[in-house]
Amino acid sequence: MARLLILASQADRGTGPGGQHGRMDPVTALARFGGIARTPALHRLGVTRHALRGALHSGAVQRPRHGWMCLPSVDPAWRSAVEVGVVLSCVTVAQRRGLWTDTVTQPHVAIRPNGQLQRETTAHVHWATPVIPRDPDALEDSLINALVILATCQPYEAGLAAWEAAIRRHLVDLDVLRGLPLPPDARRLLADARPLADEGTESIVFSRLRLLRLGLPIRRQVVIAARPVDLLIGDRLVIQIDGGHHVDAQRLRDNEHDARLRLMGYHVIRIGYWQIMDDWAAVQDLVVTAIAQGLHRIRR
Repeated sequence: MARLLILASQADRGTGPGGQHGRMDPVTALARFGGIARTPALHRLGVTRHALRGALHSGAVQRPRHGWMCLPSVDPAWRSAVEVGVVLSCVTVAQRRGLWTDTVTQPHVAIRPNGQLQRETTAHVHWATPVIPRDPDALEDSLINALVILATCQPYEAGLAAWEAAIRRHLVDLDVLRGLPLPPDARRLLADARPLADEGTESIVFSRLRLLRLGLPIRRQVVIAARPVDLLIGDRLVIQIDGGHHVDAQRLRDNEHDARLRLMGYHVIRIGYWQIMDDWAAVQDLVVTAIAQGLHRIRR
């Protein structure tokens, strides 16, 4: 009994088997987890209860919720997720991974259907069963889980843009996605997604033009004059889409390529981000008028 008490005391001070070599200070340990972690995970790295109490007292670490510790400089989104008892998900994860999404200011989070929030939140909460089981220590959903939720949360074209960006960057695997029990909205995006889009706006334009049922082939990223064009309608109508930040050097290269395309007999319509998002009717009119004039056909 005395030996058990001695071992317990040693474990609390971090001087049991392994001795001084098993110790790690709380700040260093938390840094390994990105600044926030469950206390059992810290103990596994050799952080003792005594060290945690001292770090809390000094302000070097903080307790955002029972069973969790964090550094004062931790990502506020992660800390908030711990305080609420959720994981970041949906468009928030897509944005944090650099994927194209509509502008969303409200954070999107997820929790299992029978979960319980630890406090009220202004975030958009998705009560969803994950397709891939979540790590209990994770504060962000896996990208696949986030994309599945995004498929039901966001409009079709915004979802398509995010899915295509993830596929193009090899952040998700098509074969893995095909083998998962996806809900209908996600299954539709998987069927429609093409890993060719250069910008999220390209996915949106392609989706909207398909809805017009023009009766013409619309191809993406076709290489003409040594560079890919965003969209090719029929044989000769080229749609080029400028990104949100079109710098001068890029514009000069694009203008040169457009000139080469015209010399080769192509008709080029170049449109920008704000035209697509705020004045689509005018863009659509340009495209259908060009088709009515036969500019999509090879001139004899």
